[in-house]
Amino acid sequence: MFDVNELLEEAIKETAKLNEGEVFLVKDLFKGYVWNRIPRKDRLLLGTLFLNRVSKMNGNLKAIEKTSSNQQRYKKV
Repeated sequence: MFDVNELLEEAIKETAKLNEGEVFLVKDLFKGYVWNRIPRKDRLLLGTLFLNRVSKMNGNLKAIEKTSSNQQRYKKV
């Protein structure tokens, strides 16, 4: 069972490893097999929580455009 709040904290920590100017999706912050093991409903919730956190942080992460498959893209500034 996955705790979405723990996954959110893990995703936020992973953003520290990104270079300035890098564009990413939330799923890019996890290894492929880990992301695939997270149930779809939890992935959707994680995406929503990540967007809310980024919006409130006023930090070095910005939400930018969505992909053609409606996934939110982010940029480290």
